[in-house]
Amino acid sequence: MGNTAGLVLAAGAGRRFGQPKALVEYDGRSLLDRAVATLRDGGCRQVLAVLGAGAEQALAAATEAFTPVMNRRWGQGLSTSLKAGLAAVPSRYDGVVVTLVDQPRIEAEAVRRIIAAAAEGATVAVATYAGRRGHPMYFAREHLDGIAAGAVGDRGARDFIAANGDLVREVACPGDPLDVDTPADLEALQHPSPA
Repeated sequence: MGNTAGLVLAAGAGRRFGQPKALVEYDGRSLLDRAVATLRDGGCRQVLAVLGAGAEQALAAATEAFTPVMNRRWGQGLSTSLKAGLAAVPSRYDGVVVTLVDQPRIEAEAVRRIIAAAAEGATVAVATYAGRRGHPMYFAREHLDGIAAGAVGDRGARDFIAANGDLVREVACPGDPLDVDTPADLEALQHPSPA
């Protein structure tokens, strides 16, 4: 389904959650394992995961195979993880699908649709949910340096996407991009309130 790598950003400390989100379990699996499996099942030929806070524990607990990328500067924001991850994507890949570790309801079908958009010629493809942009996102290799150059603090690819709107293909996707930022968020996913 294309010569594409996958990248999970999973280095943060999860301060609002109380532990690194890579270690958090949802429905019997860690968020890290879920994100890696989603990218692989969606068609990514190799999955890399950027680790920082709790990296040793995350590696020890992981059951899914991935290539770890260590970010010693994780405390300086999401941009440092994105830069480390993009720099680590092997040159044999034409592009990379990026996702976040804390969105466990993103589906492999979303990854498949993003990769399909790339196969049709998109060099930047962004998943949408009910018309709102989210992850996963695809970036062709030709854009990786520009994205890394524009990533600052907790701003990842947002500025690059805003400045290059003519390149962006929006791809309607199934699933739910809800972030698990706090234990209450996790509880709400595990035990949704009756309608």
